[in-house]
Amino acid sequence: MDKVKKAYIAGGCFWGMEDLFRNRKGIIDTEVGYQGGQNERPSYKYHPGHAEGIEITYNADETSFREILDFFFRIHNPTTVDQQGNDMGSSYRSTIFIQNEEEQQVAEEVIEIVNKSNRWNAPIVTSLEPFATFWPAEDNHQDYLEKHPNGYTCHFERFETFL
Repeated sequence: MDKVKKAYIAGGCFWGMEDLFRNRKGIIDTEVGYQGGQNERPSYKYHPGHAEGIEITYNADETSFREILDFFFRIHNPTTVDQQGNDMGSSYRSTIFIQNEEEQQVAEEVIEIVNKSNRWNAPIVTSLEPFATFWPAEDNHQDYLEKHPNGYTCHFERFETFL
């Protein structure tokens, strides 16, 4: 079971991120939730400092943390501080929640690659924060865009691979 791993990222509204990641090769499961904030058991109505993020469970034999980050940087704007589309505030920040030194190194390398590509018109502002408790969001937010196919999202694939 050591091939099954988890990654934790935030890049704006969690509905759109989850919807795009769920069908990627090697992705076993996705769950939306809150991370990196100040209270325990955050909710959609009260999650101070928490980012709306996703927990990605993946098969490391089929995809890698590097590939997950490559896609992450293609589906949201990592150059805006605390904003994605019309959504504003720290809940919508671009963050990679780092679980170990290997993830730290990979994240730094991928950010450097994305910055050097000059595809975005400004530098990457994605923060690297230490992994903390991931709090799953309420059931009505899980798989939201499958339940509401015309629901709001500001996420879409903007570029071909950076790698």
